[in-house]
Amino acid sequence: MAKEFNVERQLFDEVMVPCYSPMEVIPVKGAGARVWDQAGREYVDFAGGIAVSCLGHCHPVMVDALKEQADKLWHLSNVMTNEPALRLAKLLTEQCFADKVFFANSGAEANEAALKLARRYAADKFGPEKSEIISFKQGFHGRTFFTVTVGGQAAYSDGFGPKPGDVTHLAYNDLASLAEHMSDRTCAVMMEPLQGEGGIIAPTAEFVQGVRELCDKHNALLIFDEVQTGNGRTGDFYAYQGLGVTPDILSTAKSLGGGFPIGAMLTTSELATHLKIGTHGSTYGGNPLACAVAEAVVSEVSKPQVLAGVKEREQWFRDALQAINAKYPIFDEVRGKGLLLGAALTEEWQGRARDILVAAGEEGLMVLIAGANVVRFTPSLVISKEDIDEGMARLERAIAKIYQ
Repeated sequence: MAKEFNVERQLFDEVMVPCYSPMEVIPVKGAGARVWDQAGREYVDFAGGIAVSCLGHCHPVMVDALKEQADKLWHLSNVMTNEPALRLAKLLTEQCFADKVFFANSGAEANEAALKLARRYAADKFGPEKSEIISFKQGFHGRTFFTVTVGGQAAYSDGFGPKPGDVTHLAYNDLASLAEHMSDRTCAVMMEPLQGEGGIIAPTAEFVQGVRELCDKHNALLIFDEVQTGNGRTGDFYAYQGLGVTPDILSTAKSLGGGFPIGAMLTTSELATHLKIGTHGSTYGGNPLACAVAEAVVSEVSKPQVLAGVKEREQWFRDALQAINAKYPIFDEVRGKGLLLGAALTEEWQGRARDILVAAGEEGLMVLIAGANVVRFTPSLVISKEDIDEGMARLERAIAKIYQ
């Protein structure tokens, strides 16, 4: 049996690599949109584990799926397939344009697979010189060396030696610069259909349509990183469905497992043929436990009433933020779609998003930031009106303190 001892926050500093700076509290229990720490203090969760806990904490459909699968089968390898993986793949293809699925463990891995597929397809079909990947400034695509290089934030990719080459970063929502730069050397354009980490920036209809047309013109693949926007987060099952533009490759993770680690790359049959046997793989990709939980999550989130409820909750959030802002005008605008929302700070409040996050924590509310100037909200997609009202009351108290 494991040795018993007190698990305190200082233990983090002793035993963990210091690439994170977690809050002082340690949560020990969650239910729905509420979380409790070691001292029994309760928090309302507007963060959702960074757009992961799409059904809140310990939702019965997830708990039941995990318990049931735990008694059956935990792991094989990709020498064999398994029933949960096949059921989940079928379910995902029914939700979107894709015919084929590759399972991984995270968004970064799903994006890595997407980028490798794009490069392999271009090399097979057009030759090795068609290798340029274009992505956008302030974009975020993961922390592996390839994905962090494609992501448009140098602070995350500098300082690790030579980067993977032939990656170009352009301005998001600037169609003219993309049109000017793109050529038949371009192998793929990778973008978030709503930038998350970069400040909750929505694409204009003209931009997203134009990107698709330019990809078609130059025989380049369009990759949508839907790691944060997917699985109902914007009110459509995938965000592309609300934009009227279909990608060639789509990555999904975060809320796909509702908190259980899983990612997936989705694509067409034609493109999938270029990842022949041995060209890519993942030890845990398609794990039966992860796939069983994700199957339960997708089945629940894809229900029409759940997706309609996301749009309803978006309005509740917007109305409440507007009411707070009428008393304490610190927000310039509320950006985003569905339950991926960002309250951008006014000119005089620039750089203070983290102050609001900390103050909210002191009032018993968990929120996020997206850069220094945006407070980000990515709660459970099924959060109750009561929980939203309580969370907003706590946010108002936090903002009132800072404001005064």
